[in-house]
Amino acid sequence: MKKGIWYGVGAYVLWGFFPIYWKFLHQVSAFQVIGHRIGWSFILLAVYIVVTKQWQDFRSVAFQPKTIGIYSIAGVLLSINWLIYVWGVNSGFIVETSLGYFINPLLSVLLGVVFLRERLRPVQWIPVGLAAIGVIYLTFVYGRLPWIALSLAFSFGFYGFVKKLSPLGSLYGLTLETGIVFPIALVYLAVVGMNGSGAFLQNGTFIDALLIGAGLVTTIPLLMFASAAKQIPLTIVGLLQYIAPTLQFLIGVFIYKEAFDFSHFIGFGIVWAALIIFAVESYLNRTPAQPIPELGED
Repeated sequence: MKKGIWYGVGAYVLWGFFPIYWKFLHQVSAFQVIGHRIGWSFILLAVYIVVTKQWQDFRSVAFQPKTIGIYSIAGVLLSINWLIYVWGVNSGFIVETSLGYFINPLLSVLLGVVFLRERLRPVQWIPVGLAAIGVIYLTFVYGRLPWIALSLAFSFGFYGFVKKLSPLGSLYGLTLETGIVFPIALVYLAVVGMNGSGAFLQNGTFIDALLIGAGLVTTIPLLMFASAAKQIPLTIVGLLQYIAPTLQFLIGVFIYKEAFDFSHFIGFGIVWAALIIFAVESYLNRTPAQPIPELGED
């Protein structure tokens, strides 16, 4: 289990340092960054499946009309989530993007209640209510609805909801959903390349390497998480998932000096208190049959 924990920690730490990676691509439009991320991720995942001799198994389970329909929705939601995240990071909203992933677990619980008719234990309503209070408070602090955080939470929350209904595991699922949106990304990148506004092969070797590497930094933590999820209990996975938004928050405040004063601290503090209550309550009422949650693909 020790090896599994290190794989899990490694995956979430890599996701936590994503803002630094995307900041290196700040001069490239978020649409182009996501186009390359989708494209190179699919290529690398497909190569991995072929090299590990899983292609026949992948084809047999993936190329079904219902499965393709489900993962088409998942692919669109994931692309939207990636786009908002990269745009938010490179527009100076790293702290707010981290808030989205702090809120996400509680929103996922609420989606289960609304759409799957799941029932919350009485104590579980407390963190859900606190999170709502935190968001309302931050709306007044920001002078606007924290739409970046909410967009990330809702897009990834619905993505997780769709994945809950889907038949494939993390590796095959991400391969299929990136494969479905791959042609769209490829056409878009070809168009911007032909009209002279494409960043690839136009801004030096370093930028080209980072754009290609977008696929690598997506697939490596995915494979690490997939390995960890098989070896460690759900309760540990649940605790590890907060590493990524915590690191993102710290990077935004201490490295990129984003605004975060006492009024922001109160709002975030309310959300953090909600997460603590939620985590403790979930731990005390854990059951061995609970599924491993979907990974935090930022």
